[in-house]
Amino acid sequence: MSHELITLSEAHPGDLATFKIELQEAFAVAVIDEFGKLPDGPIPSDEVLDGAFMAPGAEVLRIVCDGRQVGGAVVTINRETQLNSLDLFYLKVGEHGRGLGLKAWFAIEKRYPETMTWQTHTPYFEKRNIHFYVNKCGFKIIEYFNKFRRDPNRPEGPNYLVEDDDAFQFEKVMRIE
Repeated sequence: MSHELITLSEAHPGDLATFKIELQEAFAVAVIDEFGKLPDGPIPSDEVLDGAFMAPGAEVLRIVCDGRQVGGAVVTINRETQLNSLDLFYLKVGEHGRGLGLKAWFAIEKRYPETMTWQTHTPYFEKRNIHFYVNKCGFKIIEYFNKFRRDPNRPEGPNYLVEDDDAFQFEKVMRIE
């Protein structure tokens, strides 16, 4: 793993347009690799991202490496239950393969030490994400969503991810009370 320093900073409202573009570019790489092309419009759509940014308890974070912005995350923090979620997580195109994602995840864990449980999700075809969450970060797969069992929390609307709804739900128990 590299010796680059990863920190987190809260995104400001003026950062959100750039945040969206970077996230959509990062997500597009996997979709194009899997399906050969993007559906009409960016993935996730601007509407889905706006909803994530404005959701109750949402915190939009910039991932900073040695002073330069290399990615971002949206987390939802429930201060009462401490059952928190990692809703969106990305590294900018060209920033993969140096251990920055794992350092960023550990920085998120450190930022929210009261968390009892983290949950996140990823599409079934994102093998790199599945490897990252399960083998690197210590999450467990707790559910598989598909056409027979739809994700009750999946945002509706066009270009959420792809037409295929297959996705994994992950959980990481941090502490038990």
